[in-house]
Amino acid sequence: MAAIAILDDYQNVALKMADWSRLQANHRITVFDKPFKNQDEVAKALAGFEIVNIMRERTPFPRALFERLPDLKLLITTGPRNASVDVKAANERGIVVCGTDAGGHATAELAFGLILSLARNLPTEFTNMREGRWQTTLGNDIRGKTLGLLGLGKLGGEVAKFGKAFGMNLIAWSQNLTPERAAEIGAQRVEKDELFRRADYISVHLVLSDRSRGLVGARELGLMKPTASIVNTSRGPIIDASALAATLKEKRIASAALDVYDTEPLPADHPLRSEPRAVLTPHIGYVTEESYRVFFDGVIAAIEGWLAGKHIRVLS
Repeated sequence: MAAIAILDDYQNVALKMADWSRLQANHRITVFDKPFKNQDEVAKALAGFEIVNIMRERTPFPRALFERLPDLKLLITTGPRNASVDVKAANERGIVVCGTDAGGHATAELAFGLILSLARNLPTEFTNMREGRWQTTLGNDIRGKTLGLLGLGKLGGEVAKFGKAFGMNLIAWSQNLTPERAAEIGAQRVEKDELFRRADYISVHLVLSDRSRGLVGARELGLMKPTASIVNTSRGPIIDASALAATLKEKRIASAALDVYDTEPLPADHPLRSEPRAVLTPHIGYVTEESYRVFFDGVIAAIEGWLAGKHIRVLS
């Protein structure tokens, strides 16, 4: 009988999103539905577990943590990659790391929803209705506005399609983006500075890496029009949070919408939580029933494959 841990199940729905019955019949499954405060808590909670499933980057697994989990044999992360897992350190200790399919385009849908939210001041008007007031803001059309896409991969391409359907003009940039790829999506490939100067809405869709960490800082934000807004549903460290908070506080851009942060959960006293020009969601880009069903079906397949001596979707 293997000891299996499911981490980061904030909504306590993991066991409902897939058929765990075969594993439950022969193995011990424990669900953890709260974030861990630190690495010591993780190491203590997971002592004795051979198999651990994590939800994306909610609980990082650096080398130091692997060294404190001598019983761990299999780690499954939902999604096809996880920058917060030291796969090399795991492999050196004989631990297999597997991924799953992605959960479709839920994050792209949220990104465009946040653009609409900013354009029509929806959080303010929601609050008005809850607190007995009537309309107090003047919204903006997005038709005819320029959507700047930082990254034009799968998710960036999906957001581009939404923007095109709404009549927006599309421009895009990333280190590897070619004019031909941009044209396929109906966008114009521009240089990074031009994108920041021209865009009315900027949406970030880059993979977090050494090249993209801190890519959007005070200089880039300073290029934006005072009427422009930025949306990040990718990874928090791509935007310098301190620079963004200062830019918003000084009203040098119109607004920002964020679903991802340097530290998650975002601390209750973080300056962005009280910034009226910031629309914040708690990293829910992939948090849909459809995505979770894809994720947990993949987790079960990885566990059953490993138990049978067949590794599925191994990350290296």
